Amino acid sequence: MKDYSDEFKADAVALYESMPGATYKGIAADLGINRATLRQWVLRDRERRGVDPASPPAGGGQWSITS
Repeated sequence: MKDYSDEFKADAVALYESMPGATYKGIAADLGINRATLRQWVLRDRERRGVDPASPPAGGGQWSITS
């Protein structure tokens, strides 16, 4: 199992949360990580912040890691 830095995890979660309509599959593919790994990071972050884990990404940005 690969170890990821806290900074990488936070950046991955921020990327997912900043893109309206984002999917775990799409963002994970862009980052080269497993979809389930990203989902786990997002759910943990939402729990930490007291946000409903089922809510969609907050949105706001329209950028991609590949652009």
